[in-house]
Amino acid sequence: MKTLWIDSQFEYDGSQLRSLFAYLEYGILGDSMVAWVGPCQIPFDKMVDGEDKRLGAEIRGAQMVHFIGEFHNASLLAGVALQRLMASMVKDVMLDLSSDKALALRLRRDGDDLYVGENKLSISIATASPTSTLLHFAVNAVNRGTPVPTISLEEFAIDAKVFSQEVLSRFQKEYESVVNATQKVHWVR
Repeated sequence: MKTLWIDSQFEYDGSQLRSLFAYLEYGILGDSMVAWVGPCQIPFDKMVDGEDKRLGAEIRGAQMVHFIGEFHNASLLAGVALQRLMASMVKDVMLDLSSDKALALRLRRDGDDLYVGENKLSISIATASPTSTLLHFAVNAVNRGTPVPTISLEEFAIDAKVFSQEVLSRFQKEYESVVNATQKVHWVR
């Protein structure tokens, strides 16, 4: 698995959740995860989550840390499991990096999202394309421009770039460990 921190800021609008995004835009071929900071504004026609569409939800934020993962030869079920693994890892990274341990200990995972009380830290979705399974996971860098009560990296006093690079590193190691685990067993007779 390959990872890349993208140093330029740009908006996530849902169009980045597509096959070969990392390859066509950044030359990262194969299973990958890229991250960057930028605003989020997902128009209704780019929403992937049927529940959000049914509710007419708004998905936006003034500045978020975005992660796009692409996994070849993975089912949608595996993609959702990776999405939840990502949420758990982000929670761990938040606890490790935050100087406000009391606040970080209040983080809770509910499915694929993270909260402190009713304040939402993250958004995420997993989906499938004809050639791969895709994941978008984003964390609020600031609490502006969101349609729901949120909490952000700002409250935890965590730098977005440091946070992103740590998440990328841990996810890459865990993913590679999972793949290795599938390759060291023999079939049961």
